[in-house]
Amino acid sequence: MQANRSARFGKGRTLHRKQVLAATGTLEVLDGLPDPARHGLFARPGTHRVLVRLSNGAPDLQSNRMPDIRGFALKVLDVSGEAALGGTTDHQDFLMINQNRGPGANSREFIDFLEALTKGQVAGITHLFKVYGIGGGLSRLAALMKMLHRPFRGFAAERFDTVAPVQCGPYAVRVRLKPVGNPPPGARSKDIAADIRERLATGPLHWDLELQFFVDEAMTPIEDSSRPWPESDTPIVTVARLTLQQQGADAAAAEVEAASFDPWGGLAAHRPLGEVMRARKTAYHASQKGRAA
Repeated sequence: MQANRSARFGKGRTLHRKQVLAATGTLEVLDGLPDPARHGLFARPGTHRVLVRLSNGAPDLQSNRMPDIRGFALKVLDVSGEAALGGTTDHQDFLMINQNRGPGANSREFIDFLEALTKGQVAGITHLFKVYGIGGGLSRLAALMKMLHRPFRGFAAERFDTVAPVQCGPYAVRVRLKPVGNPPPGARSKDIAADIRERLATGPLHWDLELQFFVDEAMTPIEDSSRPWPESDTPIVTVARLTLQQQGADAAAAEVEAASFDPWGGLAAHRPLGEVMRARKTAYHASQKGRAA
């Protein structure tokens, strides 16, 4: 898929190819966190520089007005410790989307569908019915359409979630972003890139970084990212405050586009968990090689 799309659009990522906005900011790890949260990046209070990449999830460079999954990637800098992939690291990446569940129970489902989709939308839909039958195909198509057409109020007003879990020391968590202060949604008539750029041009934006803790396999499954973790029955702890200061549009565009954002790029204390994350280790490495990142 990456080679196919790069032939059309130039070198780029397999998914989340279109960068909607690049920015720099700070992440302030809060003091007085409960013991289960005080691991890795959150072990001690402090302020870190961050790179932020906001994106559309599609493999194509399509209009921002097209239905899509939106991405919010963080690269937290000024970090030091044992790396999830061995050796040491100086950063911690968190990759989030505007959903609370993934598009498939496992990576094979998702990859097979994407491979079919490279031949066109009809081929992708046909694949669902061929593999899962009429009932299963309709169910999966409806779920996908619901995700793609979920109302998006703009990057400044939406919540984002890693969907697949990571470690926080001996615990399992999903990492989430929640906008501070209930900012108003972007106007329906406004492009999502124009909305976030205009907001940043007039003042800082803030989000709380949260950890949603694993309870048990029935309620908070590790291996099935297609199931949301219920908010009402899971411990959620705010551990940091992300701030994007007032800045011009794409002041950090070149630095962010050249950077690699990888769920495995970070500390061993935040090692990714589950089958989907294990598959992403190989997939992201291949994607980075494909664009010489």
